Amino acid sequence: MVILLARNWWALAWRGLVAVLFGVATFAWPGLTLTALTMLFGTFALLDGAFALAATLVDRSHGSYGGALMAEGVIGIAVGILALLWPVQMAIALIYLIAAWALVTGVLEIVAALQLRREVDGEWLLVMVGILSVFFGLALVLWPRAGALALLWLIGAYALLFGAFLLALALRLRAWGRRFPSPGV
Repeated sequence: MVILLARNWWALAWRGLVAVLFGVATFAWPGLTLTALTMLFGTFALLDGAFALAATLVDRSHGSYGGALMAEGVIGIAVGILALLWPVQMAIALIYLIAAWALVTGVLEIVAALQLRREVDGEWLLVMVGILSVFFGLALVLWPRAGALALLWLIGAYALLFGAFLLALALRLRAWGRRFPSPGV
């Protein structure tokens, strides 16, 4: 699989560049609406998926090793298309999915703390974490747009780091891959 990635370092470089551009755009336009953010994310997911899929389709000499990368590409393309076709619904769905996750995990953390109170000192910390999660989930339900803007900063930071690491990896793989001839040579 390393040889596959080294031969297709350019696909990683493009994925990294798209991620960095997406991250920069999220910070450059902090007033993006939820719909615009979702469409920007949809474009990123679509391009990221396309480059991941391209890397596996260009060089099929390594059999099943490219299966995970191919799956990542197909999923990225599908999510990107959904986000571009239905940006409002996808944005709202994302916020409410995160809210539901926070509420459920918060309640489960509180329940776990109550069950542990006879066995562990300091269970109140888990109760506090649970309460914090519940409040976070409720805040997202009550003020979904504010939650979306806060997530914008996290998404932007993630995209910048993801892209930078992919670019660095692509450059290292390019240098390393020069030791291997291309297929058919």
